[in-house]
Amino acid sequence: MKLFGTDGIRGRVNKYPMTPENVLKIGMAAAKVLKKEHSRNMVLIGKDTRLSGYMIESALTSGICSMGMNVTLVGPIPTPGVAFLTRALRLDAGIVISASHNPYEDNGIKVFSADGYKLPDELERRIEELVIDSGLGEKRPSGSNIGKAYRLDDATGRYIEYVKATIPKGETLEGIKVVVDCANGAAYKTTPWVLRELGAEVIVINDKPDGININEGCGALHCEGLQRAVREHRAHVGIAHDGDADRTIFCDEKGKVVDGDQILGICALEFKNDGRLRGDAVVSTVMSNLGFEHYLSRHGIKLLRTRVGDRFVAEKMRSGGYNLGGEQSGHIIFSDYNTTGDGPITALQVLYLIKKKGRSLSKLASGIKLYPQVLVNVDVEKKKDIKSIPELEAAIKKAEEKLAGKGRILVRPSGTEAKIRVMVEGEDKGLIEKIARDIAKVVKDKMSEL
Repeated sequence: MKLFGTDGIRGRVNKYPMTPENVLKIGMAAAKVLKKEHSRNMVLIGKDTRLSGYMIESALTSGICSMGMNVTLVGPIPTPGVAFLTRALRLDAGIVISASHNPYEDNGIKVFSADGYKLPDELERRIEELVIDSGLGEKRPSGSNIGKAYRLDDATGRYIEYVKATIPKGETLEGIKVVVDCANGAAYKTTPWVLRELGAEVIVINDKPDGININEGCGALHCEGLQRAVREHRAHVGIAHDGDADRTIFCDEKGKVVDGDQILGICALEFKNDGRLRGDAVVSTVMSNLGFEHYLSRHGIKLLRTRVGDRFVAEKMRSGGYNLGGEQSGHIIFSDYNTTGDGPITALQVLYLIKKKGRSLSKLASGIKLYPQVLVNVDVEKKKDIKSIPELEAAIKKAEEKLAGKGRILVRPSGTEAKIRVMVEGEDKGLIEKIARDIAKVVKDKMSEL
């Protein structure tokens, strides 16, 4: 059994592992692992706007309190807000109840340690072992030693003030018109408040969560509505978050999408010119575009690649002392300000840069020429080791010969869903589309046989 993927525990609600019975055990196991002898023993719990958040929150809180730890509930708040508050309030851990960009039927649990970073593998392994331990409920405290649940009413306000403080004091966004797509998720209040309080003219869409409309045809994975709104309102820029707002995708004043690679490139160059880019390097993943890598290289900036997942980017940044990293999907980590991908901070940093430079987003991104890239997701019943399928390895090798060194192929299992992802990149769009289809067919055919 493996509960934790690349971004916590995730699954369909009321099916294992996201049943209330199992979530109760997860809470108990997490408390047992995280509890200290001499400490406040306080866990902060935030969530996105899913209907199931109430059920998961109650089960998780019960499990944690039953083991003698206390809980602070903050309600709907972006994932990075939990990372920030865990550090700022000096708590023992922070937990986010969210399935990020997944549909509302799913939910998940992400755990941050006291320093605001995702839990290390060793602690995740210990929690997993305890969840299936039949003796988990033995020797539980009783009487006054059980935990208590509190509620922090001003959590969103604290986080908003922190986000605003990431640009120089006295600076504003006056004169900038921006459309914000909140994905009917955790940032439905946060990002509009931040930008309005700094003087921007803000048009907000998808900011009325009802528990089941999170990510539904909107947000970072569905930018069509944002693009239309930017053109319709003649806005300078559009911003889209995912359900838990740890990522941001932009579109420029023409309504053209500007992805995470381009945003990283824009910010990296600004940081380098200001002497703020530690190690003259940016950390990203194997999914980052070759065109982005070439752009950085022309400006004397190294690209350091990791496995897919913002936790791996954060770990590399932390171990190497780097302060800028992220993913093509819009998880951008400014480690001078936060320990994880932070959608509201990313939005503010880019808008401030546009205001500071007096240039449009399209002009700022114009020097970053991305290679065409095709991504095909293949649904599978069970993810198998790709190297165990010789026909797939042969198909990849043949395709690489066709690309003749002018592109890349990446086939990998999703860390959060029952999918195999096939990514092909190259100069010829038609060729890479055919290669992606051919490889995806092999994946589908051979994995269904296993």
